[in-house]
Amino acid sequence: MFSMRLKQLFILILTLILVSSCGSKKKVVSGDKDRKIEQRSERNENSPAEAQNQNLHAKSYTDVVEEYIDGYAEIAKEEMRLYNIPASITLAQGILESGSGQGELSRRANNHFGIKCHDWQGDKVYHDDDRSQECFRKYKDSKYSYRDHSLFLSERKRYGDLFELDPDDYKAWAKGLRAAGYATDRKYPAKLINLIERYQLDRFDAEVLGKTSRKRAVVIQDNSIVYIVQKGDTLYSLSKRFNITVEILKENNNLSSNNIAVGQKLNVQSARDKI
Repeated sequence: MFSMRLKQLFILILTLILVSSCGSKKKVVSGDKDRKIEQRSERNENSPAEAQNQNLHAKSYTDVVEEYIDGYAEIAKEEMRLYNIPASITLAQGILESGSGQGELSRRANNHFGIKCHDWQGDKVYHDDDRSQECFRKYKDSKYSYRDHSLFLSERKRYGDLFELDPDDYKAWAKGLRAAGYATDRKYPAKLINLIERYQLDRFDAEVLGKTSRKRAVVIQDNSIVYIVQKGDTLYSLSKRFNITVEILKENNNLSSNNIAVGQKLNVQSARDKI
């Protein structure tokens, strides 16, 4: 009887050991899974924060366009002097066709006007457009793209009527470009006109034609340097002119957006100038 009880006790102890051992293994496996899930969760939580960080440093569309204008306005004005193509039209086409210099063709080939190869003997790149992998001209420098744009328009008969228009009639030029077959998009003229009027690109036409005396109204008011906004001014262009950031300009003048109006007075004094 005693041996029987001893045997039962032994079996019970053995069973308890086995159960405890199995439970311990399950706990370890479960812990590994929890750690993996936790790691995935941490990565997922960090991603939006990282994306938001990147967005904070990203430039606004307006800033990108204004930087493009600042970089290519003088080239467009020189092309107007030589070929009588409105600088406003050239810049608007460059902004539209190249995505303000951010498009693939402008980055890969310095091609700011989407001009295809045709009878081109120079370097080429292939890019999906109306059809897959079409041939486009490639330039060593963006300024050669601007010159080729002038030659492209001035040397082709179908664009001949454009040069009978007034060089400061950007609306007629925009409509004439589509009529001559430069673009198939029915809204192409409206897009060009919108860009010209939004960023006052016609001021460059007036400068070339000598029709403007863009006076810079700077006054001292309450011991601060104050500028009176002229037609065509933007916060970006003023920041360059007065060597001050757009953020400080907005802070100095309690501006919640980048919009400014002709005749508006702006404090353009930097923190350094106040010392």
